[in-house]
Amino acid sequence: MRRLLSLKPQWSAIAFFPRFKSSTCVATGEPTFLEAVDIYFEKAAKLAAATPDILNQIKACNNLLKLQFPLKRSDGTVQLIEAYRAQHSHHRLPVKGGIRMAPNVEANETMALAALMTFKCALVDIPFGGAKGGIKVDPTKYCLLEKEAIVRRYTSELVKKSFIGPALDVPAPDYGTGPQEMAWIKDTYEQLRSDINGSACVTGKPLEEGGIHGRQEATGLGVFYCLREFFNSEDCVNSLGLNLGIKGKSFIIQGFGNVGRHTSTFVQEAGGRIIAIAELGGGLVDESGAGLDVGQVQRYQEQHGTISGFPRAKTVLETSSLLELPCDVLIPAALESQIHTGNAARIQAKLIVEAANGPVTPPAEKLLEEKGIIILPDLLLNAGGVTVSYFEWLKNLNHIHFGRMSRRMEEHGKKELLNVLEHQFGNGNRLSEEVRKVLTKGNTEADFVSSGLEETMLVTWEKVKNTAKQR
Repeated sequence: MRRLLSLKPQWSAIAFFPRFKSSTCVATGEPTFLEAVDIYFEKAAKLAAATPDILNQIKACNNLLKLQFPLKRSDGTVQLIEAYRAQHSHHRLPVKGGIRMAPNVEANETMALAALMTFKCALVDIPFGGAKGGIKVDPTKYCLLEKEAIVRRYTSELVKKSFIGPALDVPAPDYGTGPQEMAWIKDTYEQLRSDINGSACVTGKPLEEGGIHGRQEATGLGVFYCLREFFNSEDCVNSLGLNLGIKGKSFIIQGFGNVGRHTSTFVQEAGGRIIAIAELGGGLVDESGAGLDVGQVQRYQEQHGTISGFPRAKTVLETSSLLELPCDVLIPAALESQIHTGNAARIQAKLIVEAANGPVTPPAEKLLEEKGIIILPDLLLNAGGVTVSYFEWLKNLNHIHFGRMSRRMEEHGKKELLNVLEHQFGNGNRLSEEVRKVLTKGNTEADFVSSGLEETMLVTWEKVKNTAKQR
């Protein structure tokens, strides 16, 4: 069930770019992130019907833009900011991919993430090519006005180079960015371009700026849908010696950002026990046996800026050790290459769910599979974000929110049906107003988004599972 890519031989020819030397190698002998993506590509390519020349074209990155621009800090000093935007494949337009802000951003990582976006969109049949962007800064070390200046200048450079637009390249949030940054991008683009569809130049925006209901939790919900399907499959759970259902299973979450927080929330609502959370600067271990209360941890994080010191759990400063605790499911939801040859032998989880991009290196994957650990792949598991971004993009192009033309019509139709049923078969009895309200509720935008996301994830899950059995 590992890393099965939907490769399409009709993709257009791609210009080759040199591979820059990476400084993010996890340990001696480990491949860089870009090399890891290439290794998995080659593994999948052996199962594809495409010819080698087509596969080489699919593999290569079309465009890589490197930017350098000055930032005047609040203390009067001037700093040179380095940033990137990679467009991996233009076989479908626009290209799509997030923008991250992190101090370790570099060219190879950006191209690797762009490649993953191409394959991810193909897998879930979203009509985008892959792209990715990065700004090499630690966002925690800049004030709000400085971050705004960085994002707006980055956007203006993308506009000048034709690296952004509703039909060209549509960014989204990633590590270190969120709705506020996307709002700045949208505003800057619309100031520089007279485009009636300008709001579709970026997704992950606040609702009042053209965003969509359900975008924040989309990636975590997509992870949960696949996790739920795995534990509802007798074949899958029997291979691990577990019983059906999420209820009662123990989970360790690495990363308590947007993806990790929402994933853990859905898992807890389904009856799973969150026994540990590993986060930058400190982690938590449950000592009660009942599992951590995700809502309480989130509120503590919002108040204190960290989960360390949460009073109803044990704080652990060496968070990497939390990945090695016994559990049923380990969900890495942070950054790439978190499970490597240095710690793979000590991983005790039965199932690894890749909510992050590339959290397991190829050598580590081999060690884990030799131990009988099943790994659910990132290409599918975290595709919820780009799926709902696609819905937001469509909403912006159509200039109307989902449900506006149908919700009241649905409600009126359902009310008429209930009235007829009550008249014919009710013997003078009527349903309570509370029950009538539930039965006659029309679909809202959030309902459409949740349904569309579930359909996308479940259809793709079945395709991946069936392909894995055949291969």
